[in-house]
Amino acid sequence: MDKSKILVVDDESRMRKLVNDFLSRAGYTVLEAGDGMQALEVYASDKSIALIILDVMMPGLNGWDTLESIREMSSVPVIMLTARSEEQDELRGFKLGVDEYITKPFSPRILVARVDAVLRRSASTQSEQHDIGGIVIDKSAHRVTVDGREIDLSFKEFELLVYFVENQGIALSRETILNNVWNYNYFGDSRTIDTHVKKLRSKLGEKGDYIHTVWGMGYKFEAVR
Repeated sequence: MDKSKILVVDDESRMRKLVNDFLSRAGYTVLEAGDGMQALEVYASDKSIALIILDVMMPGLNGWDTLESIREMSSVPVIMLTARSEEQDELRGFKLGVDEYITKPFSPRILVARVDAVLRRSASTQSEQHDIGGIVIDKSAHRVTVDGREIDLSFKEFELLVYFVENQGIALSRETILNNVWNYNYFGDSRTIDTHVKKLRSKLGEKGDYIHTVWGMGYKFEAVR
């Protein structure tokens, strides 16, 4: 099985080559960027990138600013490379969503081992996450973002969206939705579904069009690809 695609971001070409060589030997596909702006361009054009290795100290757009911009687009795992190990820097990074820190100088073999570990952790949480058509659902955190913007959903709106996404392409009757989202003990009528769908569509903005009305039956979720 092909291994994951990794983006290495560092203004030092020798460092990029060193990391690239070791990751390539480990079977990874490696892309490179020499600064933060280039990194954002590369990632925006290739969302199949599974992990980003990002240097902190770069001219122009530094690692912190680059990371903030990345987090507006995605929760892709990020390993930060830093020339110093200070508590304040590490705390700042973790608040911004850093998955791992590696201090320079480092052993390339250790870096590869850290990459393996971060990707394993990421894979283990995939069942708790959905990323479809610009909608990202984190079930464990009860969090939804649309094109990188977090939206506020009620508990039932969240459950309804998860149910739609997990049954993408399937026409769901109102009765089926009631039984699975509101459970079999719910004594209300199907109009509550229509009300929740209307609110959910509104909060999803343009992505609300993914929820199609199946006339005389119910709804079907289908993301445009």
